[in-house]
Amino acid sequence: MDIITTLLIAVGLAMDAFTVSITSGLVNKPKLSLTLKLAISFGLFQAVMPVVGWLAGVGFRDFISGIDHWIAFGLLGFIGCKMIFEALGSGSKKTKFQTMNNYTIFILAIATSIDALAVGLSLSFLRVSILFPVIVFGAVTFFLSLLGVVIGNRLGHFFQKKVEIFGGLILIGIGVKILIEHLA
Repeated sequence: MDIITTLLIAVGLAMDAFTVSITSGLVNKPKLSLTLKLAISFGLFQAVMPVVGWLAGVGFRDFISGIDHWIAFGLLGFIGCKMIFEALGSGSKKTKFQTMNNYTIFILAIATSIDALAVGLSLSFLRVSILFPVIVFGAVTFFLSLLGVVIGNRLGHFFQKKVEIFGGLILIGIGVKILIEHLA
């Protein structure tokens, strides 16, 4: 997988963490230490969850190698559509939280990285090495989470839905690209 595709997937995956980070900055005005704890947690989980999905996929990818591109397309398309649907939903799906304690950060890190598990599964079906992508996924999520808190503190929630829609569109686009490459 090339660097551009890896970066685009990383940005798409990081949109939930970025949005939650904006919300965190809006609600809490956290100190630098809490901002770093949030960004490190989000980045770490965004790097670990694809490995879990990849390892699960390695066990049975030979059974489905003929349809792996359809599975990758389906998973990425589903995740992207889910992100767009939730961003356009009538109510706010993001839970506003009052404190940035360890438990809250842990739960948010898991919640924002579930999609990365499915991407890791997709990468195993495509027989993509996992090391480079997870480093990129974690680093991009870390930096976007830091940026999200700063934006939340300074600009408010004006961009919140737009970044989720953008992230969803990126993931759908990557799914379409994978499908077209394998069908061609």
